[in-house]
Amino acid sequence: MELVFVPTPGMGHLLSAVELTKHILDRDHRISIVILIINSPTTSQTLNSFIESQSRDNHYPTRLTFCSLPPLSNPPDPTSSNFFQTLINLHKPLVKTVVEDRVKAGAGLAGFVLDMFCTTMVEVADHFMVPSYIFFTSGVNLLNLLFHFQMLEDDQGVDTATKFNDPSIEFDTPGFVNRVPGKVVPAVFLDKESGSSMILNHARAFKKSKGIIVNTYIELETYGVQSLFDQVGKNGIPAIYPVGPILELDSKGRGEREESIIKWLDDQPSSSVVFLCFGSMGSFDEEQVIEIANGLEKSGHRFLWSLRKPPPEDKLGMPSEHETFENVLPKGFLDRMAERGKIIGWAPQVSILGHKAVGGFVSHCGWNSTLESLWFGVPMATWPLYAEQQLNAFELVKELGLAVEIRMDYRRDWKTRKGNFMVTAEEIENGVKKLMSLDEETKNTVREMSDKGRNALEDGGSSQKWLGQFIEDVLSNVA
Repeated sequence: MELVFVPTPGMGHLLSAVELTKHILDRDHRISIVILIINSPTTSQTLNSFIESQSRDNHYPTRLTFCSLPPLSNPPDPTSSNFFQTLINLHKPLVKTVVEDRVKAGAGLAGFVLDMFCTTMVEVADHFMVPSYIFFTSGVNLLNLLFHFQMLEDDQGVDTATKFNDPSIEFDTPGFVNRVPGKVVPAVFLDKESGSSMILNHARAFKKSKGIIVNTYIELETYGVQSLFDQVGKNGIPAIYPVGPILELDSKGRGEREESIIKWLDDQPSSSVVFLCFGSMGSFDEEQVIEIANGLEKSGHRFLWSLRKPPPEDKLGMPSEHETFENVLPKGFLDRMAERGKIIGWAPQVSILGHKAVGGFVSHCGWNSTLESLWFGVPMATWPLYAEQQLNAFELVKELGLAVEIRMDYRRDWKTRKGNFMVTAEEIENGVKKLMSLDEETKNTVREMSDKGRNALEDGGSSQKWLGQFIEDVLSNVA
């Protein structure tokens, strides 16, 4: 039986989806999978190279197929507020055609696994009269908040975008031990123009699916997962499958850039280096870069800093992979820091986090980066930028005690690329010092969570159990 995966055309989402397919294929030989690749005008070369490498090095040649959908004849404007949802909607006929062709060729269709932002494709699954499942690539913290806001809107008539658009408020939410501050509510929830309705429509579509696969593990988000388990079958919430941590950990062979980075780390003492990296969209303007540099210099700690040049003002998309932003650094900084710091552009994050020299991670708190850092037992300092990263930072610091705070309420506007305030050199200095001098109890807590994440994926582990349950449900729903 064949599952059709439709991932979001973004690196973090696609990478997680591909890894999930491998877990499923390793677990049960009755299932085959086709991954449909959506063409986007904002697709990066990194993403294209990843798809090519996965297709070339396919270890499941008869059971895993990558299928790139044809480019749209009239793609939407990437700068429009509803660009992404329009892009996905325009791909529905293309997905339908590809799946029809596969069914005619003899593929037995078991269902669709849709990215959390591709829920409009539920209609395509309904057309084929097969179940749809959601792959939720964030943590259950966001899923709990999403269902809570959707319930308030639909059952109580609350205008959530207005009610919660106050950084100073705090409110109770299922799945959270502490009251959630307004300052960490994802910006999309508060966007009355289009974002709020879009994200709540996704929540409504989740309830039309047979189940939600979540990239987390019970031992990490115990309280939040149990809250969802308690709601399954109520208020339309479908089955929940916590199957993480789903991570791409295999090194594909180091190029010259990665070799030079690892060689530098090899020369540093154990747990002495703080690693700064802010994800695929992570870059800062000149003024903020200067504050970071001054904070690092005053901290006195060794550092490895992924300092990527922002894209040109007239271009959307990711910062440069190859160009660093060194020309804006304070005068003499590189000379003064030559003995204890290294500036890089693109960062081989998994290889760096797994290196014994790295003792802390200043992170944007993207969910993939969070799971990677925990996998290697590296403590984090939070500096979120976009999406649900502020909520992740709150969970890591306040709910789980697995990170220290530089800030948890910083956010960048994805269009203007401006932050809501400047993070000062003093804040950065203090955050780095706190991160690199954590007490043994906190370090042990992080290491224990690393062990729990690895154990969850072993035979008999919690995530292995739930992955098996998902596969059995898929096959029984087909029957």
